[in-house]
Amino acid sequence: MATRPARTGGSISRSAGVALGEAVFRSLCEALQAGSYRAGDRLREEEVAQRLKVSRTPVREALGRLAARGFVEPAAGRGLIVRNLDISEVLELYAMREIMEGAAARLAAEHASTTEIDALRDIEQAFVEAPQTDAAEMARLNRAFHEAVCRAARNRYLDNASRELQDWIALLGPTTFTVSGRPSTSHSEHQAIIEAIAARDGDKAEKLARAHIREALRCRLKLLQKQ
Repeated sequence: MATRPARTGGSISRSAGVALGEAVFRSLCEALQAGSYRAGDRLREEEVAQRLKVSRTPVREALGRLAARGFVEPAAGRGLIVRNLDISEVLELYAMREIMEGAAARLAAEHASTTEIDALRDIEQAFVEAPQTDAAEMARLNRAFHEAVCRAARNRYLDNASRELQDWIALLGPTTFTVSGRPSTSHSEHQAIIEAIAARDGDKAEKLARAHIREALRCRLKLLQKQ
């Protein structure tokens, strides 16, 4: 499959104290999440280095980390390709996501501040106002919503695990918001989760969050059937 040019800009930004290899790794993970690289796309060391305007050494380090995590695998020729998850991996991924999102919603019901709950409502309002034809923007706001719930859970280990899970979700390709009717049902599910968190009802928040992920899986399977 031909390499799709990444749409994430021409260079990387480094925060103070962040090693170059780490910055390249983060940039590649963000490119996966943004859909700039998708399953089957080839990653060549020299091309990534040119795009990010860095030497090949930190790129080699970053690609090695992606390979170690199982995000990429050796290509038939030179370089690596982004992995394509099989159906059993997809089911396992969503099973774990259901558990983690449920736990995050329960903990958020216990710990979220009023400001954090208001922020969830603001994100959801932005989701409603996003153009229905812009699935990528809805997907971005959806990630922001789930990340905000996880932060409100006040559990750094859950937060770290959720971030890694999102990297795996990025390998699945097109967002489920391309499925007819999914944006509206997702909005209703998000609203119910927010209200359960605001009511400090951990049981209900967890139940709703888990049902939300099961519905996301149903839509994901629909997409996979079309591939």
